[in-house]
Amino acid sequence: MGTSLQPLQVMAPGQNLNAYMQAVNSFSILSAEEEKELAERLYYESDLEAARRLVMAHLRFVVHIAKSYNGYGLSQSDLIQEGNVGLMKAVKRFNPEKGVRLVSFAVHWIKAEIHEFILRNWRIVKVATTKAQRKLFFNLRGAKKRLAWLTNDEAKAVAEDLNVDVKHVREMEGRLSSVDMGFDAGADEDDETAYQAPANYLEDTRYNPATQLEEADWEQNSVSNLENALSKLDDRSRDILKQRWLSEEKSTLHDLAAQYGVSAERIRQLEKNAMNKVRGMLEA
Repeated sequence: MGTSLQPLQVMAPGQNLNAYMQAVNSFSILSAEEEKELAERLYYESDLEAARRLVMAHLRFVVHIAKSYNGYGLSQSDLIQEGNVGLMKAVKRFNPEKGVRLVSFAVHWIKAEIHEFILRNWRIVKVATTKAQRKLFFNLRGAKKRLAWLTNDEAKAVAEDLNVDVKHVREMEGRLSSVDMGFDAGADEDDETAYQAPANYLEDTRYNPATQLEEADWEQNSVSNLENALSKLDDRSRDILKQRWLSEEKSTLHDLAAQYGVSAERIRQLEKNAMNKVRGMLEA
């Protein structure tokens, strides 16, 4: 079965990507008979060693698939790692009775994990949230390597091919062609260019009189509502809440138990009931 390596060492590409690729290529490719035997051991007997051998033998295919996503500006190691997660999910779900090879079944799971990783990390603004947008993202991303802005005919052809509206093609094209800008000015920028940073165009509302007045009113209203809710409790419940939560030196359950001549558990129950009553009056 090829070179024997520890699973965790193989599953994490790390910084030395070349060494990782040499390691995964050292594993022998399984024959159809070997793969079926291992898959049956996993499927029927939950044999984890069989699962490990299936994963190890297919790591090279993850590397091959991950290489096709190099144009997204993301780490090759990260792409491989995400693909490995997809491979493990495929191995877990693989049914040897379906009559297909594992690699054919696993391609979907490997690509799905890589796609999710790219969409989460490609840019701060999420470029694709719907199924149609995701199709456009990955198809147009590849097309833009060889095309300038799409002509009307090209945009219409893409829309028909992917079964989406032309306007969605144009929207995604605009997102893919946009340029990210740093929120703050770079450390090496001078006064002539630093003003262009987006941070310089945001309004500072911290000292807005209207905002401060609104916050003061909200705080005053909250205090008033709390005092009103407490006034509707019986004396003992109100005193327990004040001593437990509103006093500078808060009392313990045992302190209050000694004061009222009951158990600490009884004080806890009274406190809980009082809190529920106050919460209900505040939310009403």
